[in-house]
Amino acid sequence: MTTHARPSGPLTLRAHVLADTGIDAARCYQCGKCSAGCPMAAETRIRPHDVMRLVTLDRRDRLTSDDSLWQCLACETCSARCPNSCEPARVLEAVRGRLARELPGGVPRRVAAFHRAFLEQVRRHGRMFELGMVAEYQLRSGALGQDALSTPALVSRGKLKPLPHRIEGRDEVARIFDRCLGERTLL
Repeated sequence: MTTHARPSGPLTLRAHVLADTGIDAARCYQCGKCSAGCPMAAETRIRPHDVMRLVTLDRRDRLTSDDSLWQCLACETCSARCPNSCEPARVLEAVRGRLARELPGGVPRRVAAFHRAFLEQVRRHGRMFELGMVAEYQLRSGALGQDALSTPALVSRGKLKPLPHRIEGRDEVARIFDRCLGERTLL
């Protein structure tokens, strides 16, 4: 990721996003095309065009008071639809990263549990092991027993493999994780 020149003094969220991505959220003219195409729009209260506006207004409080920010699928439909090339998906990702660093406890428990479980499976096996991820997610999130009734059928139909498929080079994948994370955790 390219880091851009940082202004001096306390930074607004808009300034942080601009410094981290080179994108000025204030360029968004609120046409709503990004939100109209968002597959998660019906599930969220804060939509992509709202994120752009809240970043411009430095409304961290509003962005952190709702889980909508964390429900983004990162499909980039919003960025593809933007007629002004404002890249709402990159702005949203930068905001999530910024808020996760500033407010580690602000990431919803189930979101953090999902990310940790997913990344841990990739680190451990070199690729995704779905059944392991489901079990680890349930332990981390406290959602024990969630989907318990559907799991045996998925395993019997071969949709969830009972054992992980380990790739060649999984040690290299683990080293990449170690080098990138250092002393930090997976989220």
